[in-house]
Amino acid sequence: MSQVPLRTSLQLGIYKIINPLVRFLIKIGLTPNAVTTIGLMLNIGVAVIFIMGAERGNRGDLSFVGWAGALVLFAGLFDMLDGQVARIGNMKSTFGALFDSVLDRYSEMIMFLGVCFYLVSHHYFLSSLFAFIALIGSMMVSYTRARAEGLGIECKGGLMQRPERVVLIGLSAMACGISSIFLGGDYKVFVPGIPFHVFETMSIFTIPITVMAVLTNITAVNRLMDSKKALDLKEKSDNDMFSSKKASVLIGFILITGLSAGSAYAFGRPLLQKPETVFPTPKGISNQLFYLQRDPNANTIICQLNIDAEGQVDKDNPVNVFWIRYAEKGQKSELNFIQRKFAYGINSKPLGNGKYELKFVSYGKLPLYLMKDKYNRYRVYTTVAKREIILDRIFVRIEGGTFWVPNVKYVELKGVDAATGEDVAQRIKV
Repeated sequence: MSQVPLRTSLQLGIYKIINPLVRFLIKIGLTPNAVTTIGLMLNIGVAVIFIMGAERGNRGDLSFVGWAGALVLFAGLFDMLDGQVARIGNMKSTFGALFDSVLDRYSEMIMFLGVCFYLVSHHYFLSSLFAFIALIGSMMVSYTRARAEGLGIECKGGLMQRPERVVLIGLSAMACGISSIFLGGDYKVFVPGIPFHVFETMSIFTIPITVMAVLTNITAVNRLMDSKKALDLKEKSDNDMFSSKKASVLIGFILITGLSAGSAYAFGRPLLQKPETVFPTPKGISNQLFYLQRDPNANTIICQLNIDAEGQVDKDNPVNVFWIRYAEKGQKSELNFIQRKFAYGINSKPLGNGKYELKFVSYGKLPLYLMKDKYNRYRVYTTVAKREIILDRIFVRIEGGTFWVPNVKYVELKGVDAATGEDVAQRIKV
């Protein structure tokens, strides 16, 4: 039986304590975003207390530090409450997660603003420097996680995540304020032979900040290194998948169709070099969207707008795909099962307002979009050379090779620029 990590156990214990309060907040109508906003307001209050302590208090008056620490802990409670309100109240949303992350960063920076202002005002210059370094580390801990997750990898863990930072700042500030009542704000410890004091009451607050400055940046660097390892593994996996996909494309998109298209492929033997094929331009086909041609013959795939009996686009199957066998008698024929399911069939996805996303079943990395042009005619659009074009032709050039491994030189896309009407073509090397 696996052991639950200490941090998780503590978190679950705290949730059991605060859940009655969470249900109360839900009952009175507070949303997770409202709870997050309250947390931000409280952290602004923390900064205000530190600034007031800098302006009104003297160096030995640490009561402001103590009160600020108490408010830090209280504000940190709301950092836990918002997530629980979202979960228990079934109010989770993607924007809510973003809102929480953004306001957490604001809260932390505003709190450190107050801390740094207080320390500088009372001439704790070295400690103020460490406080600023702690702020940098805190931001980088959060940023490395957010950036890594944006790249599709998980990046958690470390010694100084946000809850630990809140607790450390809050408890140390409270302890500093309370200790000043018993020790005095100007209490100092001297060691014989050392010309300066080695400890003072304020050290109860500044030493943890120094520790935080070190540990937050260590955590950020560790997350960066862990992310590198995860990204390297992901890249290797993607490359392996691409190689497999490429093989699938070669067989599914080109080879399988060659079996039934009168090709001269021979199993395991080099393909015969044939005279240059003349590829005709399909004409007289109603509602033609675009066509596809490839070596070794002139047989052509036609992609046609699929109109139902009422003259409307078939929403379930907006594109009809079939052969025109120019290399034989020029007759029309339907795709066979293998061609339809693994090579030239097209999957469609409605996007609303009469727009569809189209992808070949054998190659999903080339998104095509079926939608109306400015003349209210359905056309197929894609991006070529960073320009949106109306697609007219796809051509696959094969020069030699074998049945299983043809020598595919390139795939060529042709069309016209949707904005200017200029002819556009791009060759993609395979």
